[in-house]
Amino acid sequence: MKVLLYQGGRDLVKTSGIGKAMEHQEKALQLVSRSYTKDPGEPFDLVQLNTVFPDSFFMAKKAKRQGKKVVYYAHSTMEDFKHSFTGSTALAPLFKKWLKICYGQGDLVITPTPYSRKLLEGLTLEKPIVSLSNGIDLNFFDSSKGNNERFRQFHNLKAEAKVIVSIGHYIERKGILDFVELARRLPEYEFVWLGYTSLKVVPKEIGKAVRTNLPNLQFPGYVSQEELRDALAAADLFFFPTFEETEGIVLLEAMAMKVPALVRDIPIYQTLKANEEVYKATNLTGFEQMIRKILENKVADLTEKGYDSVQHKSLPTIGRKLSRFYDEIMEPEEQSK
Repeated sequence: MKVLLYQGGRDLVKTSGIGKAMEHQEKALQLVSRSYTKDPGEPFDLVQLNTVFPDSFFMAKKAKRQGKKVVYYAHSTMEDFKHSFTGSTALAPLFKKWLKICYGQGDLVITPTPYSRKLLEGLTLEKPIVSLSNGIDLNFFDSSKGNNERFRQFHNLKAEAKVIVSIGHYIERKGILDFVELARRLPEYEFVWLGYTSLKVVPKEIGKAVRTNLPNLQFPGYVSQEELRDALAAADLFFFPTFEETEGIVLLEAMAMKVPALVRDIPIYQTLKANEEVYKATNLTGFEQMIRKILENKVADLTEKGYDSVQHKSLPTIGRKLSRFYDEIMEPEEQSK
């Protein structure tokens, strides 16, 4: 059996979590020696889709006409579409209807977490929905491989500086406004936000925040995976103030790098134990207080337990589980031959 990992729209999502997930899927299948192709012109038995762009929808329709099986990896929900780009909240109900049309093409729908699975069950797809992490490349995101000094030198950060890193697009949902406000409130610490979105497609408030001129605040933009690893090696704290996620691969990467992690206390992260695996807070005041405690060593070090919690999401593990899902949906056909 051969799997087609459909690449349509990849250039549009390559700097996002969906792009990272697509990379992980390919590597996971390589690690378990699963036969796959990225060329729709080659023979295949099952197609796996990751985006909800029209080309993916039409690929699913074509595959169904040819009697192929369709697996839809559902990374998007109406909830995480809101508060993203200009007009996204108003368009969210229409987006929800489009998601139902797209995901409804799947013989199996996979989504990264039990939380996102619960949201998708609200679409009444009448198709099986399972949760499976996007995974983490533990071989790459290894705390011994990042270069703390290189990142600090490149960004003019002193060796003794306390550095707070966050990663994401310039969108309200990611908590960027809180990040900037905390940089204002905590001038004794360095704040670095990695990631990029054209300011032409975000609300004026977000553009204003990104242009904020503070001596302890940097927006270096999009960086390579090696630079991202260096940033996490240099970080004294990974701060993830997002309001909504389907998983948040960057959080897994930070935990794999054994960086203390502070997240917003939202439903998706209920499975992470507060003050055992990660630190949590709900608002600006709580974040401010917790940041001070973490960086001044007034709370316990959670990094080892945090690392333990992501080990079961390694790419070989994800590859084996993906393979089982493929075999299960192909099984009726195999038995009928």
